[in-house]
Amino acid sequence: MNENALCTKTHEYVLEQGGKYEIGITDYAIEQLGDIVFIELPEVGSEFTKNEAFATIESVKAASEIYMPISGKIAEINEQLVNSPELLNDENYEEKWLVKIVSAADQVEFADLLDYSDYKEEVE
Repeated sequence: MNENALCTKTHEYVLEQGGKYEIGITDYAIEQLGDIVFIELPEVGSEFTKNEAFATIESVKAASEIYMPISGKIAEINEQLVNSPELLNDENYEEKWLVKIVSAADQVEFADLLDYSDYKEEVE
């Protein structure tokens, strides 16, 4: 996982990527879920506010909602994961992001996000 990512206490991450923000779930979350078998992502153009559920993920253990770490509009979804959600379980698979958003979030929305190193300390 990218060391520049900011993480939530509910195990999502946000990473700025040239004007867009990549949103996904942390390696820790993937590990806790176990074998992922299904993922439902929103449609491009959908808008979400910070902390709003935007996706559902199911594993052999449980179903979980995934929450938006910052407000934004869906610009792109990871189609590969929709068709093959088990790719999230593959350590060598690089494209683990779920959606990319366009956001005008201000610093207040980023204030409660953890640096990746702080997040790692919290979950270990």
